Amino acid sequence: MTPLTNPRPGPLAATFLDLPAGSPGGSVELFLDLYTGQRPLIPAKAFMLAPAGVRPRLPAGLELLPVTGKCLEGPAFGRYVTALRKSLTAVLDPARISVLHLQHLAFGATPALMRALPAHPRIALVHGTDLLFAEAHRDQLQTLRETARAADAIVVPTGAMADHLTRLAPQTDRRKITQIPWGIPDRLLTSPPARPPRTSMSHLRLLYAGRLTAEKGAEALVKSLARVQGVELSIAAPRAQFQALAPLLKRAGLRARYLGWLRRPQLWQAFTEHDALVMPSTTLEAMGLVALEAQACGLPVLYQPVPGLSEAVAASGMATDFTHSAALVRDLDRLRTAPGLLTALRQAGYANAARYPLSATAQALADLGRQLT
Repeated sequence: MTPLTNPRPGPLAATFLDLPAGSPGGSVELFLDLYTGQRPLIPAKAFMLAPAGVRPRLPAGLELLPVTGKCLEGPAFGRYVTALRKSLTAVLDPARISVLHLQHLAFGATPALMRALPAHPRIALVHGTDLLFAEAHRDQLQTLRETARAADAIVVPTGAMADHLTRLAPQTDRRKITQIPWGIPDRLLTSPPARPPRTSMSHLRLLYAGRLTAEKGAEALVKSLARVQGVELSIAAPRAQFQALAPLLKRAGLRARYLGWLRRPQLWQAFTEHDALVMPSTTLEAMGLVALEAQACGLPVLYQPVPGLSEAVAASGMATDFTHSAALVRDLDRLRTAPGLLTALRQAGYANAARYPLSATAQALADLGRQLT
């Protein structure tokens, strides 16, 4: 897919991700990529929560709501949604907004935004964590089902997300579901960082990049890699999450180089300094944007074939089983010794990443908004 450097702007959207500004995660990066900056791809009134402590440097166009009490269940969840709705009502001019972009089908921002602007068309975007939390929390499942009914359009990045959604909300009208893949910045596709030459393959330099929450599979990765010789593991993750993982690393006798929680350009540079990205996710990935960004930088992807990730990466990466050390040993040995395999995966990755320019995502969402307004 050819990058569209200047997608035609869509109608002004109101959108809200109820995470504190500065939170890690692919959904946050996608949100900021689409709706913020001096020339946002999608014109929007975009909101996140004000974080506790030091206020981070904000991108242009992002506004913060000073609402606390975020929770998932019970009467406190209802009070949290009400507080969000009041805060939104105070800062939004309904006459200026054309469409709602509901980030996630669950959590507090979605019902709050619908209640603040009840007459506006609604596009709901499925990210993945909304599905996982709806499985685990009754009030979030109810919110997800209500959002699926109330939305005029539901956007999923992969077919796997549509299937998962309809299992949780079987009354969903599938005619409202549109598949629009998430994308990665066009500038990364057109001007990726240079990869320095690799002079020796005495060991494999593996990189884990992302949050270290349970569904990301870090525990299985550590336990399996503890039995593997000839690998060096680097981890780019939030500091507190890495510190929580440290006891497991120590028990397993696995030394890992901590890179910090890297800003985007730093992460892209780190991709060029490793031999493979490891993605041991245990349940699902909405899209696996970090895998696509790695591929755009020439870094092959070794992944657990879970829904979403299997679809976005498929044969352009190497599927393995991080829960079985013998399978992982075999595949890592292939990466290290099979002539031309890393080069072939690198070329396949470049081609796969090129299918997902962020400008195409923005254009498709803008076109959908125009259809509804």
